[in-house]
Amino acid sequence: MTKADIVNEISKHTGIEKVTVQKTVESFMDTLKGSMVKGNNVYLRGFGSFIIKKRAKKTARNISKNTTIIIPEHFIPAFKPAKSFSSKVKSSIKK
Repeated sequence: MTKADIVNEISKHTGIEKVTVQKTVESFMDTLKGSMVKGNNVYLRGFGSFIIKKRAKKTARNISKNTTIIIPEHFIPAFKPAKSFSSKVKSSIKK
């Protein structure tokens, strides 16, 4: 599902114009990204948490040049789904 699909679904279910829904979705995403860039986690009860994870400094190998490199400590964004959300997905998807 793409962002356009999400906008279409919300518009269809609520009756709100697509342009308004798109602005709202874009604003939500900008707010989420801005908060995480500042170092804050975002918690959406019943959905999940957008968290910042710290990756420790480590030594890695460049196998094509046969050299070692040091990857410095850095932070990455991550998503941790809520338990209720995870259990719904696990029980609804059939193989």
